[in-house]
Amino acid sequence: MENEKKFAEGLSWKKIFWVFMFGCVFGCIMEMVLAFFQTHGEIVSRKGVIYGPFNPVYGFGAAILTICLAKRKNIIVIFLLSAILGGSFEFLCSYLQEKIFGTISWDYSNKPFNIQGRTSLEFMFYWGLLGTFYIKGVYPPMSKLIEKIPVKIGNVVTKIMLIFMIIDCIISIAASFRQEERKEGIPAENNIEKIIDKKFPDSRMNKIYENEKDA
Repeated sequence: MENEKKFAEGLSWKKIFWVFMFGCVFGCIMEMVLAFFQTHGEIVSRKGVIYGPFNPVYGFGAAILTICLAKRKNIIVIFLLSAILGGSFEFLCSYLQEKIFGTISWDYSNKPFNIQGRTSLEFMFYWGLLGTFYIKGVYPPMSKLIEKIPVKIGNVVTKIMLIFMIIDCIISIAASFRQEERKEGIPAENNIEKIIDKKFPDSRMNKIYENEKDA
């Protein structure tokens, strides 16, 4: 790492990680802004994890778009692939959330041309627009900005944030599992589960994941 001339050059894993982090923050803020207008001024949490303003769904979406489309030039191809990738990823996230946690965060069943309520042609169109805008307008300057980070500082901060996000995700998943078990009347079986129940009761979880509902 000491021999690196530029931090996170090309499509290195460090570049993709910071793209992921950007997507996490941007997605969380965007969802909160949309919810603010939809609820006529109510601030609603749209976080995907317990700690920090992060929504990993958008983070992974940004990372996937970057890996698959960053080197594409044709704007029509970028739009179509963004729509397909975005819709497919949205469908997969909805399916996994329902099967693993027994909850859903969105339902497009009332939309025309929807696919099992998990995505729809309308939202795939939005994914196409968002992906095209991101690849053509956002990613190029963001990529250059990331590469301007001093190598030593970048490497240290990347490791710290990577460890933080892994721990954050593990805690968030464990707390979500326990919330579903509590709904089914399953008591804590060990000290770790008891700590989770104490630190993350339903009142706190419902405030964090305000848009979730039982499947």
